[in-house]
Amino acid sequence: MARKEFVVFGLGRFGKSVATTLAEGGCEVMVVDNDEDKIHEIADYVTYAVRADVTEAEALENLGLKNFDGAVIAIGENLEASVMVTILVKELGVPYVLAKAQNELHAKVLKKVGADMVVFPEKETGIRIANNLMMGNFFDAIELSSTSSMMELDILQEWIGHSLRELNLRAKSKINVIGIKRDDQLNINPDADMPLKRNDVLVIIGKNEILNKLVNQ
Repeated sequence: MARKEFVVFGLGRFGKSVATTLAEGGCEVMVVDNDEDKIHEIADYVTYAVRADVTEAEALENLGLKNFDGAVIAIGENLEASVMVTILVKELGVPYVLAKAQNELHAKVLKKVGADMVVFPEKETGIRIANNLMMGNFFDAIELSSTSSMMELDILQEWIGHSLRELNLRAKSKINVIGIKRDDQLNINPDADMPLKRNDVLVIIGKNEILNKLVNQ
């Protein structure tokens, strides 16, 4: 599986936290900010660090964003800039845009112009958000603690036709399967000898680093 690619606009505390956590999780990360010092500080920790005026459409077009899996708009107090970048990034074809809001009004505007998810950094930590971005199907993971989460996972090709007992995922992959979704029905505590089917979705619990590797392999 190809590594996920994300672009992070704005390198305040929140943006830097998201970018470095995504990079540590094995993702390709581009960061964009107009502050040269901030770009130099993070350059060694991410794939690409670009100094650019994010409110200029031409500057964004030159970044080649259409192949990215998601964008994080982490611009601080400049509401106009965050709104403009959200609009431009969506127009350039980025499929998933997460934007940081300062208040409810800001959040309402961001959603109106196309943000798929709006977060309030005072309530959501950058590390938690980055971990959820990496875990496929954006934000389907539920944080149980600072190190563990519960999430849904499409079964891997090599698991099809095998039972949970045969796969022994608890021992081999260090994850616990607590349910199987099949045909929109959730089966809690599934039969360990039931063969898995192609479109099954497992509900699993595990350490964040293990879950990240699973969905990115």
